[in-house]
Amino acid sequence: MSGSPPSPLLKVRDLRVRFGAQTVVQGVDFDIAAGEKVALVGESGSGKTVSALAILRLLDGARTSGSVQFDGRELSTLTERQMRAIRGKDIAMIFQEPMTALNPLHPVGRQIAEMLELHEALPRRAAWSRAVELLAQMDIADPARRALNYPHQLSGGQRQRVMIAMALACRPRLLLADEPTTALDVTVRRQILDLLDTLQAEYGLALLFITHDLNLVRRYAHRVAVMQQGRVVEAGVVEAVFTAPQHPYTRMLLQSRPRRLVQAPAGGAEQALVLRARALNVRFAQSGGFWRKRWHPVLRDISLDLPAAQTLGVVGESGSGKSTLALALLGLLRRQGGSVELLGSDPATLAPRALRPLRAQAQIVFQDPFSSLSPRRTVAQIVEEGLEIHRPELSAAQRQQRAQDILAEVGLPLSQAEMQRYPHAFSGGQRQRIAIARALILEPKILILDEPTSALDVSVQQQVLEILADLQRRHGLAYMLISHDLAVIAALAHRVLVLHEGRVVEEGAVDVVLRAPQQAYTQALLAASDLAV
Repeated sequence: MSGSPPSPLLKVRDLRVRFGAQTVVQGVDFDIAAGEKVALVGESGSGKTVSALAILRLLDGARTSGSVQFDGRELSTLTERQMRAIRGKDIAMIFQEPMTALNPLHPVGRQIAEMLELHEALPRRAAWSRAVELLAQMDIADPARRALNYPHQLSGGQRQRVMIAMALACRPRLLLADEPTTALDVTVRRQILDLLDTLQAEYGLALLFITHDLNLVRRYAHRVAVMQQGRVVEAGVVEAVFTAPQHPYTRMLLQSRPRRLVQAPAGGAEQALVLRARALNVRFAQSGGFWRKRWHPVLRDISLDLPAAQTLGVVGESGSGKSTLALALLGLLRRQGGSVELLGSDPATLAPRALRPLRAQAQIVFQDPFSSLSPRRTVAQIVEEGLEIHRPELSAAQRQQRAQDILAEVGLPLSQAEMQRYPHAFSGGQRQRIAIARALILEPKILILDEPTSALDVSVQQQVLEILADLQRRHGLAYMLISHDLAVIAALAHRVLVLHEGRVVEEGAVDVVLRAPQQAYTQALLAASDLAV
């Protein structure tokens, strides 16, 4: 990489990774100095994550060659026992999908404490106290209580913050951060990045950012390397690369930014409502002792309307209740008050036989694609499953063709052989497109999108948004779009609803709310974002 320091903390030379006959990383070189932030950017599948995993020798079934030196020590020649002593202590990694990286059988506090016990020999009680402190540093409310929670009891953003706390627990010298802020809302994203800056200044922490967020790269990284198809095609100081990119691929990435794709609703006849909620309340039970339970309110008096062929954006910080709202509207969790009308019916009152046709018409794309896709089913089986249940009249050949067509529509054309692969064989962004294709294949009337583009690189993000806008125009689809990315909301939503601590604090037309927010909380969200409206 040009301009590299004379004595880098990490030195990678001619790194190559092969899976069978396929080479996915082809001769990658880069350096990282102590206290330096280097960003690795590129589209999904370009080899960014594989390169990071190769540094820590975490790739099963791969053939790796080249040199990886950490503080002058060649990692490729170390034994597995020596590598275990380095992983987590000297070099830590924040993985892209926290739901799969965290152990579902242990509370998150215990998982952080285990790192401290293993690498710093802290007593069990001291390790637990330090774990709670780390959760508080990550701005997780009520950290002592949250430390007792299991991963599935936390929101996507909260799980991501737990992963960051675990990675920073032993104050590593090098942090490999794979999409570290993907699931974080804009305010927490800035807090986490400011915390990383503080740790850098205090401990000389070096960071390798793997990201598709070019605004993050411009604001926080010192140098950047652009990857395409397993190769570094351009590298240099961030300002120089962003101001005068030399490679066509870099220029394409920099020009890819969400833009407004929908028109304001016509002022004439109102569209019929496909979704309506009034005074919706949801609370979760928590242990309050041996004899009783405490109830924690998550949603409080939520009311909303969603007309056909329109998009309602829902924004708010992680833990504000956005995903819980989606599940409650679909009847996928129990509510404690209020009413819901979904295509004229309340899903909570329907018998299973009557609910099945409604499920075909109201689909959801979940936030974490890896945990929502069965690891035991191929992509073909996953995408075709809805057709097998709801369109039994179709032949196997027709289902296969429809599945390939819908995958191509979301930017993931696959051959018949590739359709037989399992989700783990795809990148995070590719898995997200598979999840979107699975929801769209039944041609639903309502689609709830929970962070649908958070795992997508900027070019594919715009492509998916254009597909969603086109489907809405052609088929009159209604979307409820949950996102912490205000640029995505501005691109696709007609109206926006702002959630804070389970309550609606502001709502209205997108252009009105995002240009002239009335509430301090909405103003803070806009101030923390890079949205220019």
